[in-house]
Amino acid sequence: MTTDQNPKSAGRGIRQSMSSLHTWAGLLLGWVLYSMFLTGTVSYFKDELSQWARPELPHLVQVPDPAEVAQRVANEFSRMDGGTSQWSMRVPDARNNSVYAFWRTSARTPGQRGFAEAHFDPATGEKVASRETLGGDFFYRYHFQFHYMPVVWGRWLAGIAAMFMLVAIISGVITHKKIFVDFFTFRWRKGQRSWLDAHNALSVFGLPFHAMITYSGLVTLMALYMPWGERAAFKTPAERAQLTAELSAFVPPGKPSGQKAPLASVEDMVRQAQERWGQNNVGRVNAVHAGDAAARVIVVRGEPGRVSMSPQYMMFEGTTGKLLNVSESVGPAAETRGVFYALHLGRFSDTVTRWLYFLVSAMGTAMVGTGLVMWTVKRREKLPDPQRPYFGFRLVERMNIASIAGLSVAMTSFLWANRLLPSSLAERAHWEINVFFIVWALMLLHALVRPAKAAWVEQLSAAAALLFLLPLLNALTTQRPLWHSLATGDWAFAGIDLMCWVLAALHAILAVRTARQQAGFRSSCKAKHRASIAIAAGGGGE
Repeated sequence: MTTDQNPKSAGRGIRQSMSSLHTWAGLLLGWVLYSMFLTGTVSYFKDELSQWARPELPHLVQVPDPAEVAQRVANEFSRMDGGTSQWSMRVPDARNNSVYAFWRTSARTPGQRGFAEAHFDPATGEKVASRETLGGDFFYRYHFQFHYMPVVWGRWLAGIAAMFMLVAIISGVITHKKIFVDFFTFRWRKGQRSWLDAHNALSVFGLPFHAMITYSGLVTLMALYMPWGERAAFKTPAERAQLTAELSAFVPPGKPSGQKAPLASVEDMVRQAQERWGQNNVGRVNAVHAGDAAARVIVVRGEPGRVSMSPQYMMFEGTTGKLLNVSESVGPAAETRGVFYALHLGRFSDTVTRWLYFLVSAMGTAMVGTGLVMWTVKRREKLPDPQRPYFGFRLVERMNIASIAGLSVAMTSFLWANRLLPSSLAERAHWEINVFFIVWALMLLHALVRPAKAAWVEQLSAAAALLFLLPLLNALTTQRPLWHSLATGDWAFAGIDLMCWVLAALHAILAVRTARQQAGFRSSCKAKHRASIAIAAGGGGE
Protein backbone atom coordinates (compact mmCIF):
# COMPACT_ATOMS: atom_id res chain seq x y z
CA MET A 1 0.00 0.00 0.00
CA THR A 2 2.87 2.33 0.78
CA THR A 3 4.49 1.44 -2.53
CA ASP A 4 1.27 2.25 -4.40
CA GLN A 5 0.90 5.65 -2.76
CA ASN A 6 4.46 6.88 -3.13
CA PRO A 7 4.32 7.73 -6.86
CA LYS A 8 1.08 9.68 -6.36
CA SER A 9 2.49 11.51 -3.38
CA ALA A 10 5.66 12.23 -5.31
CA GLY A 11 3.61 13.51 -8.24
CA ARG A 12 1.57 15.79 -6.04
CA GLY A 13 4.74 16.96 -4.30
CA ILE A 14 6.43 17.83 -7.58
CA ARG A 15 3.38 19.69 -8.89
CA GLN A 16 2.98 21.57 -5.63
CA SER A 17 6.65 22.53 -5.68
CA MET A 18 6.40 23.61 -9.29
CA SER A 19 3.23 25.54 -8.50
CA SER A 20 5.01 27.54 -5.80
CA LEU A 21 7.98 28.10 -8.10
CA HIS A 22 5.66 29.19 -10.92
CA THR A 23 3.82 31.62 -8.66
CA TRP A 24 6.86 33.32 -7.20
CA ALA A 25 8.94 33.31 -10.39
CA GLY A 26 6.05 35.05 -12.13
CA LEU A 27 5.37 37.51 -9.31
CA LEU A 28 8.82 38.71 -8.26
CA LEU A 29 9.66 40.19 -11.65
CA GLY A 30 6.16 40.04 -13.13
CA TRP A 31 5.82 43.82 -13.35
CA VAL A 32 9.14 44.05 -15.24
CA LEU A 33 8.11 41.19 -17.52
CA TYR A 34 4.75 42.80 -18.29
CA SER A 35 6.42 46.03 -19.39
CA MET A 36 8.95 44.08 -21.46
CA PHE A 37 6.21 42.05 -23.16
CA LEU A 38 4.00 45.06 -23.90
CA THR A 39 6.76 47.30 -25.25
CA GLY A 40 8.18 44.35 -27.16
CA THR A 41 4.77 43.68 -28.71
CA VAL A 42 4.49 47.29 -29.86
CA SER A 43 8.04 47.11 -31.24
CA TYR A 44 6.97 44.77 -34.03
CA PHE A 45 5.60 47.94 -35.62
CA LYS A 46 8.33 50.30 -34.41
CA ASP A 47 9.11 51.47 -37.94
CA GLU A 48 5.49 52.47 -38.52
CA LEU A 49 5.38 54.20 -35.12
CA SER A 50 8.55 56.09 -36.00
CA GLN A 51 6.93 57.27 -39.25
CA TRP A 52 3.84 58.37 -37.32
CA ALA A 53 6.05 60.23 -34.82
CA ARG A 54 7.58 62.31 -37.67
CA PRO A 55 4.58 63.58 -39.65
CA GLU A 56 6.80 66.11 -41.45
CA LEU A 57 8.37 63.29 -43.50
CA PRO A 58 6.33 62.65 -46.67
CA HIS A 59 4.63 59.36 -47.41
CA LEU A 60 6.47 57.29 -50.03
CA VAL A 61 4.11 56.06 -52.71
CA GLN A 62 6.89 53.97 -54.25
CA VAL A 63 10.21 52.84 -52.78
CA PRO A 64 13.02 54.71 -54.60
CA ASP A 65 16.08 53.01 -56.06
CA PRO A 66 18.48 52.34 -53.13
CA ALA A 67 21.54 52.88 -55.35
CA GLU A 68 20.49 56.38 -56.39
CA VAL A 69 19.44 57.29 -52.85
CA ALA A 70 22.75 56.10 -51.41
CA GLN A 71 24.70 58.24 -53.89
CA ARG A 72 22.63 61.35 -53.09
CA VAL A 73 23.19 61.02 -49.35
CA ALA A 74 26.90 60.18 -49.82
CA ASN A 75 27.23 63.40 -51.83
CA GLU A 76 25.59 65.28 -48.98
CA PHE A 77 28.12 63.83 -46.54
CA SER A 78 30.99 64.98 -48.76
CA ARG A 79 29.61 68.54 -48.72
CA MET A 80 29.36 68.76 -44.93
CA ASP A 81 31.44 71.40 -43.18
CA GLY A 82 34.65 69.74 -42.08
CA GLY A 83 33.60 66.47 -43.72
CA THR A 84 33.14 63.19 -41.91
CA SER A 85 35.43 60.19 -41.84
CA GLN A 86 32.78 57.62 -40.94
CA TRP A 87 29.10 57.31 -41.74
CA SER A 88 26.31 54.78 -41.96
CA MET A 89 22.95 55.09 -43.71
CA ARG A 90 19.82 52.93 -43.73
CA VAL A 91 18.24 53.13 -47.16
CA PRO A 92 14.43 53.55 -47.38
CA ASP A 93 12.15 50.56 -47.84
CA ALA A 94 8.47 49.71 -47.68
CA ARG A 95 8.40 50.46 -43.92
CA ASN A 96 10.78 53.45 -43.77
CA ASN A 97 10.08 56.61 -45.74
CA SER A 98 13.41 58.36 -45.14
CA VAL A 99 17.13 57.70 -45.02
CA TYR A 100 18.25 57.49 -41.42
CA ALA A 101 21.99 58.09 -41.03
CA PHE A 102 24.54 58.74 -38.33
CA TRP A 103 28.11 59.95 -38.78
CA ARG A 104 31.22 60.90 -36.86
CA THR A 105 31.53 64.62 -36.24
CA SER A 106 34.82 66.46 -36.75
CA ALA A 107 34.54 68.59 -33.60
CA ARG A 108 33.88 66.60 -30.43
CA THR A 109 32.35 68.16 -27.36
CA PRO A 110 33.43 66.76 -23.97
CA GLY A 111 30.79 64.42 -22.60
CA GLN A 112 29.33 63.65 -26.05
CA ARG A 113 29.82 60.55 -28.19
CA GLY A 114 31.17 62.40 -31.22
CA PHE A 115 28.36 61.23 -33.50
CA ALA A 116 25.41 63.06 -35.06
CA GLU A 117 22.25 61.65 -36.64
CA ALA A 118 19.52 62.88 -38.94
CA HIS A 119 16.92 61.86 -41.51
CA PHE A 120 17.48 62.62 -45.19
CA ASP A 121 15.04 63.06 -48.05
CA PRO A 122 15.43 60.12 -50.49
CA ALA A 123 14.51 62.36 -53.45
CA THR A 124 17.11 65.09 -52.81
CA GLY A 125 19.60 63.61 -50.36
CA GLU A 126 19.23 66.65 -48.13
CA LYS A 127 18.44 66.69 -44.42
CA VAL A 128 14.76 66.97 -43.65
CA ALA A 129 13.49 69.09 -40.79
CA SER A 130 11.47 66.83 -38.53
CA ARG A 131 10.72 66.93 -34.84
CA GLU A 132 13.28 65.39 -32.52
CA THR A 133 11.91 62.06 -31.33
CA LEU A 134 12.84 58.43 -30.85
CA GLY A 135 9.39 57.32 -32.00
CA GLY A 136 8.94 53.56 -31.91
CA ASP A 137 12.62 53.08 -31.14
CA PHE A 138 11.97 54.19 -27.54
CA PHE A 139 9.66 51.24 -26.90
CA TYR A 140 12.11 48.91 -28.68
CA ARG A 141 15.06 50.05 -26.57
CA TYR A 142 13.06 50.04 -23.35
CA HIS A 143 12.02 46.45 -24.07
CA PHE A 144 15.52 45.12 -23.42
CA GLN A 145 17.50 47.86 -21.67
CA PHE A 146 14.92 50.09 -19.91
CA HIS A 147 15.87 53.72 -19.18
CA TYR A 148 17.52 56.03 -16.63
CA MET A 149 20.16 53.41 -15.92
CA PRO A 150 23.39 52.27 -17.58
CA VAL A 151 22.67 50.19 -20.67
CA VAL A 152 24.58 47.18 -19.31
CA TRP A 153 22.55 47.21 -16.09
CA GLY A 154 19.32 47.42 -18.04
CA ARG A 155 20.27 44.47 -20.23
CA TRP A 156 21.26 42.44 -17.20
CA LEU A 157 17.90 43.18 -15.61
CA ALA A 158 16.14 42.15 -18.81
CA GLY A 159 18.16 38.93 -18.88
CA ILE A 160 17.32 38.07 -15.27
CA ALA A 161 13.65 38.76 -15.95
CA ALA A 162 13.78 36.50 -19.03
CA MET A 163 15.32 33.71 -16.94
CA PHE A 164 12.47 34.08 -14.43
CA MET A 165 10.02 33.92 -17.34
CA LEU A 166 11.63 30.73 -18.66
CA VAL A 167 11.38 29.15 -15.21
CA ALA A 168 7.73 30.23 -14.96
CA ILE A 169 6.91 28.67 -18.36
CA ILE A 170 8.54 25.32 -17.56
CA SER A 171 7.11 25.12 -14.03
CA GLY A 172 3.68 26.14 -15.34
CA VAL A 173 3.64 23.25 -17.83
CA ILE A 174 4.59 20.79 -15.09
CA THR A 175 2.02 22.23 -12.67
CA HIS A 176 -1.00 21.93 -14.96
CA LYS A 177 -1.37 18.23 -15.74
CA LYS A 178 -4.64 18.99 -17.61
CA ILE A 179 -3.31 22.08 -19.30
CA PHE A 180 -4.61 21.20 -22.77
CA VAL A 181 -8.01 20.18 -21.44
CA ASP A 182 -8.21 23.43 -19.47
CA PHE A 183 -7.46 25.33 -22.69
CA PHE A 184 -11.00 24.55 -23.90
CA THR A 185 -12.60 25.48 -20.57
CA PHE A 186 -13.61 28.99 -19.66
CA ARG A 187 -16.07 29.92 -16.96
CA TRP A 188 -17.38 33.49 -17.03
CA ARG A 189 -17.92 35.53 -13.88
CA LYS A 190 -16.48 32.89 -11.55
CA GLY A 191 -13.90 35.10 -9.83
CA GLN A 192 -10.65 33.24 -9.28
CA ARG A 193 -11.74 30.39 -11.59
CA SER A 194 -12.30 32.80 -14.50
CA TRP A 195 -8.87 34.40 -14.07
CA LEU A 196 -7.24 30.95 -13.96
CA ASP A 197 -9.11 29.82 -17.09
CA ALA A 198 -8.04 32.97 -18.94
CA HIS A 199 -4.44 32.54 -17.81
CA ASN A 200 -4.41 28.89 -18.94
CA ALA A 201 -5.98 29.61 -22.33
CA LEU A 202 -3.58 32.47 -23.08
CA SER A 203 -0.62 30.37 -21.93
CA VAL A 204 -1.41 27.25 -23.93
CA PHE A 205 -2.42 28.99 -27.15
CA GLY A 206 0.93 30.75 -27.48
CA LEU A 207 3.10 28.30 -25.53
CA PRO A 208 5.60 27.53 -28.34
CA PHE A 209 5.88 31.24 -29.16
CA HIS A 210 6.30 32.26 -25.51
CA ALA A 211 9.05 29.69 -24.98
CA MET A 212 10.77 30.68 -28.23
CA ILE A 213 10.58 34.42 -27.63
CA THR A 214 11.91 34.10 -24.07
CA TYR A 215 14.79 31.79 -24.93
CA SER A 216 15.74 33.65 -28.11
CA GLY A 217 15.76 36.91 -26.14
CA LEU A 218 18.46 35.43 -23.92
CA VAL A 219 20.40 34.23 -26.95
CA THR A 220 20.49 37.72 -28.50
CA LEU A 221 22.59 38.95 -25.56
CA MET A 222 24.46 35.72 -24.89
CA ALA A 223 27.86 37.40 -25.24
CA LEU A 224 26.94 39.69 -22.34
CA TYR A 225 25.47 37.02 -20.07
CA MET A 226 28.04 34.27 -20.77
CA PRO A 227 31.24 35.82 -22.18
CA TRP A 228 33.64 33.13 -20.93
CA GLY A 229 33.48 30.89 -23.99
CA GLU A 230 34.17 33.83 -26.29
CA ARG A 231 37.10 34.96 -24.15
CA ALA A 232 38.56 31.44 -24.12
CA ALA A 233 38.21 30.97 -27.88
CA PHE A 234 39.25 34.47 -29.01
CA LYS A 235 42.17 35.66 -26.92
CA THR A 236 43.77 38.38 -29.05
CA PRO A 237 42.22 41.77 -30.00
CA ALA A 238 42.49 40.86 -33.68
CA GLU A 239 40.48 37.67 -33.18
CA ARG A 240 37.81 39.52 -31.22
CA ALA A 241 37.63 42.21 -33.90
CA GLN A 242 37.08 39.49 -36.49
CA LEU A 243 34.27 38.03 -34.36
CA THR A 244 32.65 41.46 -34.09
CA ALA A 245 32.77 41.81 -37.88
CA GLU A 246 31.23 38.36 -38.29
CA LEU A 247 28.34 39.09 -35.93
CA SER A 248 27.56 42.71 -36.80
CA ALA A 249 29.09 43.65 -40.18
CA PHE A 250 31.24 46.21 -38.39
CA VAL A 251 34.50 45.96 -40.28
CA PRO A 252 37.57 47.11 -38.31
CA PRO A 253 38.53 50.38 -40.02
CA GLY A 254 42.30 50.11 -39.64
CA LYS A 255 44.36 53.29 -39.89
CA PRO A 256 43.92 56.13 -42.40
CA SER A 257 46.74 56.73 -44.86
CA GLY A 258 46.71 60.51 -44.51
CA GLN A 259 46.31 60.96 -48.27
CA LYS A 260 43.11 62.67 -49.33
CA ALA A 261 41.09 60.94 -52.05
CA PRO A 262 37.39 61.13 -52.97
CA LEU A 263 35.08 58.14 -52.83
CA ALA A 264 34.33 56.31 -56.03
CA SER A 265 30.72 55.97 -57.15
CA VAL A 266 28.71 54.62 -54.23
CA GLU A 267 25.85 54.02 -56.65
CA ASP A 268 27.96 51.56 -58.66
CA MET A 269 28.90 49.66 -55.48
CA VAL A 270 25.26 49.35 -54.46
CA ARG A 271 24.41 48.25 -58.00
CA GLN A 272 26.80 45.32 -57.65
CA ALA A 273 25.07 44.35 -54.40
CA GLN A 274 21.68 44.60 -56.10
CA GLU A 275 22.82 42.28 -58.88
CA ARG A 276 23.75 39.75 -56.24
CA TRP A 277 20.85 40.10 -53.76
CA GLY A 278 18.01 41.79 -55.65
CA GLN A 279 16.76 45.32 -56.31
CA ASN A 280 15.35 46.04 -52.84
CA ASN A 281 17.49 43.76 -50.69
CA VAL A 282 20.09 46.35 -49.67
CA GLY A 283 19.73 47.42 -46.03
CA ARG A 284 22.62 49.71 -45.12
CA VAL A 285 25.65 51.40 -46.65
CA ASN A 286 28.59 52.15 -44.35
CA ALA A 287 31.85 53.99 -45.00
CA VAL A 288 35.04 54.28 -42.95
CA HIS A 289 37.86 56.76 -43.61
CA ALA A 290 35.74 58.53 -46.21
CA GLY A 291 37.88 61.07 -48.06
CA ASP A 292 41.08 59.11 -47.39
CA ALA A 293 42.98 56.76 -49.69
CA ALA A 294 42.35 53.92 -47.21
CA ALA A 295 38.55 54.34 -47.38
CA ARG A 296 36.30 51.28 -47.31
CA VAL A 297 32.60 51.08 -48.24
CA ILE A 298 30.47 48.23 -46.91
CA VAL A 299 27.09 47.43 -48.47
CA VAL A 300 25.00 45.32 -46.07
CA ARG A 301 22.18 43.05 -47.17
CA GLY A 302 18.71 43.82 -45.80
CA GLU A 303 16.94 41.65 -43.23
CA PRO A 304 13.48 41.05 -44.80
CA GLY A 305 13.03 37.55 -46.20
CA ARG A 306 16.03 36.08 -44.34
CA VAL A 307 15.38 33.93 -41.26
CA SER A 308 18.78 34.85 -39.86
CA MET A 309 20.30 38.04 -38.53
CA SER A 310 23.81 36.91 -39.41
CA PRO A 311 25.15 39.79 -41.52
CA GLN A 312 25.87 39.47 -45.21
CA TYR A 313 27.89 42.24 -46.79
CA MET A 314 30.17 43.26 -49.65
CA MET A 315 33.24 45.38 -48.91
CA PHE A 316 34.68 47.71 -51.54
CA GLU A 317 37.83 49.79 -51.84
CA GLY A 318 36.45 53.28 -51.34
CA THR A 319 38.57 55.19 -53.85
CA THR A 320 38.30 52.74 -56.75
CA GLY A 321 35.08 50.79 -56.10
CA LYS A 322 36.99 47.51 -56.36
CA LEU A 323 35.25 44.58 -54.65
CA LEU A 324 37.51 43.35 -51.85
CA ASN A 325 35.43 40.83 -49.97
CA VAL A 326 32.02 39.14 -49.92
CA SER A 327 30.77 37.72 -46.64
CA GLU A 328 27.63 35.58 -46.90
CA SER A 329 28.24 32.82 -44.41
CA VAL A 330 29.31 32.44 -40.79
CA GLY A 331 30.19 29.55 -38.54
CA PRO A 332 27.54 27.16 -37.17
CA ALA A 333 27.45 28.79 -33.72
CA ALA A 334 27.12 32.30 -35.14
CA GLU A 335 24.44 31.16 -37.59
CA THR A 336 22.47 29.51 -34.78
CA ARG A 337 22.62 32.77 -32.88
CA GLY A 338 21.57 34.63 -36.03
CA VAL A 339 18.51 32.42 -36.53
CA PHE A 340 17.36 32.85 -32.92
CA TYR A 341 17.96 36.59 -33.21
CA ALA A 342 15.82 36.74 -36.36
CA LEU A 343 13.05 34.68 -34.76
CA HIS A 344 12.99 37.03 -31.79
CA LEU A 345 12.86 40.29 -33.78
CA GLY A 346 10.67 39.02 -36.61
CA ARG A 347 12.19 41.44 -39.12
CA PHE A 348 12.18 38.77 -41.83
CA SER A 349 8.37 38.72 -41.78
CA ASP A 350 5.84 40.07 -44.24
CA THR A 351 2.82 42.05 -43.06
CA VAL A 352 0.68 38.99 -42.24
CA THR A 353 3.45 37.29 -40.26
CA ARG A 354 4.19 40.52 -38.41
CA TRP A 355 0.55 40.76 -37.35
CA LEU A 356 0.68 37.16 -36.13
CA TYR A 357 3.77 38.04 -34.09
CA PHE A 358 1.92 41.04 -32.69
CA LEU A 359 -1.23 39.11 -31.75
CA VAL A 360 0.52 36.16 -30.10
CA SER A 361 2.89 38.50 -28.29
CA ALA A 362 -0.16 40.48 -27.09
CA MET A 363 -1.52 37.20 -25.71
CA GLY A 364 1.77 36.73 -23.90
CA THR A 365 1.37 40.19 -22.40
CA ALA A 366 -2.15 39.28 -21.28
CA MET A 367 -0.83 35.99 -19.90
CA VAL A 368 1.59 37.83 -17.62
CA GLY A 369 -1.08 40.36 -16.67
CA THR A 370 -3.70 37.73 -15.78
CA GLY A 371 -1.10 35.89 -13.73
CA LEU A 372 -0.37 39.00 -11.70
CA VAL A 373 -4.06 39.74 -11.14
CA MET A 374 -4.81 36.10 -10.29
CA TRP A 375 -2.29 36.27 -7.41
CA THR A 376 -4.34 39.00 -5.70
CA VAL A 377 -7.74 37.46 -6.57
CA LYS A 378 -6.71 34.10 -5.13
CA ARG A 379 -5.31 35.53 -1.92
CA ARG A 380 -8.06 38.07 -1.32
CA GLU A 381 -10.56 35.25 -0.78
CA LYS A 382 -8.35 33.87 2.01
CA LEU A 383 -7.91 37.16 3.86
CA PRO A 384 -9.51 37.43 7.32
CA ASP A 385 -10.98 40.79 6.26
CA PRO A 386 -10.92 41.37 2.45
CA GLN A 387 -11.78 45.02 3.02
CA ARG A 388 -8.66 45.54 5.14
CA PRO A 389 -5.80 43.56 3.53
CA TYR A 390 -2.32 43.54 4.97
CA PHE A 391 0.45 45.80 3.64
CA GLY A 392 2.16 43.25 1.36
CA PHE A 393 -1.10 42.42 -0.37
CA ARG A 394 -1.95 46.10 -0.82
CA LEU A 395 1.49 46.78 -2.29
CA VAL A 396 1.21 43.97 -4.85
CA GLU A 397 -2.32 45.03 -5.76
CA ARG A 398 -1.30 48.66 -6.29
CA MET A 399 1.78 47.68 -8.28
CA ASN A 400 -0.46 45.54 -10.51
CA ILE A 401 -2.71 48.51 -11.24
CA ALA A 402 0.15 50.87 -12.09
CA SER A 403 2.09 48.22 -14.05
CA ILE A 404 -0.85 47.09 -16.19
CA ALA A 405 -3.43 49.87 -16.55
CA GLY A 406 -0.95 52.62 -15.69
CA LEU A 407 1.49 51.50 -18.37
CA SER A 408 -1.22 51.84 -21.04
CA VAL A 409 -1.82 55.41 -19.89
CA ALA A 410 1.93 56.18 -19.89
CA MET A 411 2.57 54.74 -23.36
CA THR A 412 -0.35 56.67 -24.84
CA SER A 413 0.87 59.82 -23.06
CA PHE A 414 4.21 59.39 -24.84
CA LEU A 415 2.36 59.60 -28.16
CA TRP A 416 0.38 62.63 -26.97
CA ALA A 417 3.64 64.31 -25.98
CA ASN A 418 4.93 63.68 -29.50
CA ARG A 419 2.09 65.77 -30.89
CA LEU A 420 1.90 68.47 -28.20
CA LEU A 421 5.50 69.30 -27.26
CA PRO A 422 6.84 72.22 -29.34
CA SER A 423 9.32 71.27 -32.06
CA SER A 424 11.77 73.92 -30.85
CA LEU A 425 11.95 72.49 -27.33
CA ALA A 426 15.52 71.67 -26.30
CA GLU A 427 16.10 67.98 -25.63
CA ARG A 428 12.66 67.32 -27.07
CA ALA A 429 13.14 63.56 -27.52
CA HIS A 430 14.19 63.26 -23.88
CA TRP A 431 11.13 65.21 -22.77
CA GLU A 432 8.84 62.80 -24.59
CA ILE A 433 10.44 60.03 -22.56
CA ASN A 434 10.23 62.11 -19.38
CA VAL A 435 6.49 62.56 -19.95
CA PHE A 436 6.14 58.78 -20.23
CA PHE A 437 7.79 58.18 -16.86
CA ILE A 438 6.16 61.17 -15.13
CA VAL A 439 2.70 59.95 -16.12
CA TRP A 440 3.59 56.39 -15.10
CA ALA A 441 4.75 57.62 -11.68
CA LEU A 442 1.49 59.57 -11.31
CA MET A 443 -0.45 56.40 -12.09
CA LEU A 444 1.41 54.63 -9.28
CA LEU A 445 0.61 57.48 -6.90
CA HIS A 446 -3.03 57.37 -8.00
CA ALA A 447 -3.16 53.61 -7.38
CA LEU A 448 -1.72 54.08 -3.88
CA VAL A 449 -4.21 56.72 -2.76
CA ARG A 450 -7.40 55.39 -4.39
CA PRO A 451 -9.36 52.21 -3.53
CA ALA A 452 -8.08 49.36 -5.66
CA LYS A 453 -11.24 48.70 -7.68
CA ALA A 454 -11.77 52.41 -8.29
CA ALA A 455 -8.15 52.81 -9.38
CA TRP A 456 -8.53 49.96 -11.89
CA VAL A 457 -11.65 51.51 -13.41
CA GLU A 458 -10.27 55.04 -13.50
CA GLN A 459 -6.92 54.12 -15.07
CA LEU A 460 -8.49 51.81 -17.65
CA SER A 461 -10.98 54.55 -18.48
CA ALA A 462 -8.18 57.12 -18.79
CA ALA A 463 -6.29 54.82 -21.18
CA ALA A 464 -9.45 54.29 -23.25
CA ALA A 465 -10.09 58.04 -23.46
CA LEU A 466 -6.52 58.92 -24.41
CA LEU A 467 -6.40 56.20 -27.06
CA PHE A 468 -9.77 57.20 -28.52
CA LEU A 469 -8.84 60.89 -28.72
CA LEU A 470 -5.33 60.37 -30.12
CA PRO A 471 -6.41 60.12 -33.79
CA LEU A 472 -8.43 63.32 -33.29
CA LEU A 473 -5.37 65.04 -31.82
CA ASN A 474 -3.36 63.85 -34.82
CA ALA A 475 -5.95 65.35 -37.18
CA LEU A 476 -5.81 68.70 -35.38
CA THR A 477 -2.01 68.98 -35.13
CA THR A 478 -0.81 67.51 -38.45
CA GLN A 479 -1.70 67.42 -42.13
CA ARG A 480 -2.19 63.64 -41.92
CA PRO A 481 -5.74 63.00 -40.57
CA LEU A 482 -7.25 59.54 -40.88
CA TRP A 483 -9.41 60.37 -43.90
CA HIS A 484 -6.40 61.74 -45.77
CA SER A 485 -4.28 58.68 -44.89
CA LEU A 486 -6.99 56.31 -46.13
CA ALA A 487 -7.40 58.29 -49.37
CA THR A 488 -3.66 58.30 -50.13
CA GLY A 489 -2.94 54.73 -49.01
CA ASP A 490 -0.73 55.89 -46.14
CA TRP A 491 -1.22 52.74 -44.07
CA ALA A 492 1.37 53.60 -41.43
CA PHE A 493 -0.72 56.57 -40.29
CA ALA A 494 -4.12 55.01 -40.97
CA GLY A 495 -3.17 51.76 -39.27
CA ILE A 496 -2.02 53.45 -36.07
CA ASP A 497 -5.13 55.65 -35.90
CA LEU A 498 -7.42 52.66 -36.37
CA MET A 499 -5.46 50.53 -33.91
CA CYS A 500 -5.81 53.27 -31.30
CA TRP A 501 -9.59 52.94 -31.57
CA VAL A 502 -9.42 49.15 -31.29
CA LEU A 503 -7.28 49.40 -28.16
CA ALA A 504 -9.56 52.14 -26.78
CA ALA A 505 -12.53 49.79 -27.14
CA LEU A 506 -10.59 47.00 -25.39
CA HIS A 507 -9.69 49.22 -22.44
CA ALA A 508 -13.26 50.53 -22.24
CA ILE A 509 -14.63 46.98 -22.09
CA LEU A 510 -12.18 46.09 -19.33
CA ALA A 511 -13.16 49.24 -17.41
CA VAL A 512 -16.88 48.43 -17.66
CA ARG A 513 -16.40 44.81 -16.61
CA THR A 514 -14.22 45.85 -13.70
CA ALA A 515 -16.85 48.35 -12.55
CA ARG A 516 -19.54 45.64 -12.67
CA GLN A 517 -17.33 43.25 -10.71
CA GLN A 518 -16.78 46.02 -8.19
CA ALA A 519 -20.54 46.40 -7.69
CA GLY A 520 -20.95 42.63 -7.37
CA PHE A 521 -18.08 42.42 -4.90
CA ARG A 522 -19.63 45.13 -2.70
CA SER A 523 -23.01 43.39 -2.75
CA SER A 524 -21.35 40.10 -1.80
CA CYS A 525 -19.46 41.75 1.07
CA LYS A 526 -22.68 43.35 2.37
CA ALA A 527 -24.49 40.01 2.19
CA LYS A 528 -21.69 38.28 4.07
CA HIS A 529 -21.67 41.08 6.64
CA ARG A 530 -25.43 40.77 7.20
CA ALA A 531 -25.13 37.00 7.46
CA SER A 532 -22.38 37.28 10.07
CA ILE A 533 -24.50 39.73 12.08
CA ALA A 534 -27.46 37.34 11.91
CA ILE A 535 -25.31 34.41 13.03
CA ALA A 536 -23.89 36.44 15.87
CA ALA A 537 -27.38 37.57 16.91
CA GLY A 538 -28.66 34.01 16.78
CA GLY A 539 -25.78 32.80 18.90
CA GLY A 540 -26.45 35.56 21.42
CA GLY A 541 -30.11 34.56 21.63
CA GLU A 542 -29.20 31.02 22.58
